[in-house]
Amino acid sequence: MGTPPAPEPVEGTSPPATLRRSQRNRRRLPRRAAIGRRSFVATLRALEELADAGAQVSVHVTDLDSGAEVPVGDDHVTMPIAGLGVVPLLIEVAAAFESGALDPLEIVDRSTTDLVTSAGVWRNLRAPALPLVDLAVLAATAGDPMAVNALLARVGDDRVNERLDSLGLAQTALLDRFRDERGPDDAPHLAVGTTRELAGLFSSLVNSAAVDVAVSAQVSEWLNLNHDLSLVAASTGLDPFAHDQDAHGLLFINKTGRERGVRAEAGVLAGPRSGIAYAMIVCFDDLSITHRLRAHDAFRVLGLELMEYAH
Repeated sequence: MGTPPAPEPVEGTSPPATLRRSQRNRRRLPRRAAIGRRSFVATLRALEELADAGAQVSVHVTDLDSGAEVPVGDDHVTMPIAGLGVVPLLIEVAAAFESGALDPLEIVDRSTTDLVTSAGVWRNLRAPALPLVDLAVLAATAGDPMAVNALLARVGDDRVNERLDSLGLAQTALLDRFRDERGPDDAPHLAVGTTRELAGLFSSLVNSAAVDVAVSAQVSEWLNLNHDLSLVAASTGLDPFAHDQDAHGLLFINKTGRERGVRAEAGVLAGPRSGIAYAMIVCFDDLSITHRLRAHDAFRVLGLELMEYAH
């Protein structure tokens, strides 16, 4: 696999503002990451094309071994992240389980949970009640909105955001619960964040530094079961339903976020050569399937280059 060379700049023009910082950082890459197929040229080109078409884009990739930032672009900009905001909720839930503030086997009745009819697994199950620990699994694996709402009602968004502050994530916040429709009095998005902070959060999880070893391990275990491998992970070839013990030695955890005009993903991919923490957000005008697929393609390009980097 390989990527085409970077296009030569046209005299008298400058790159889109969205990715100028990305290009500056790319020129400062370590030599081993900047040569040949490990340069993320195709990813930056795909994001530039999206930015030229009016999308807002952000990306951050960090080498887990060296700590070097590989490609970055507008990674400081706070953007909507949709269901990716479930990750800090899972961290708070796992911390409450460990401290004894919550009983993992406490039963929650679905009838007491804010109803979401547009998506989810729990609303289609016969079981009218589940323990909190199973709701955490549903939230991590399927982004189940009613499971997320039940967990959030139990711990409270204030505690989640306090946890984010304690982890040093000043620009990431969980704003609201899942809703079928958002009215003028509701928060405009479920959650917001930056790719820099989200990539750092996933790096902390795999390095056992998110709260403590036990919490990091529990949240990583939940996220390792995630079924949504349709964006970055589409290029990995992993089984969406059984990728926790890959035969080729890939370690992969991720979480995606989706809402109208928003696609976001953060995670960690580790292979035989190196490990990478990454996050990417694209906000676009969801005017047609073509617009949506163009955004999805950019995530898959990043996934391909992450695989090349790790292998």
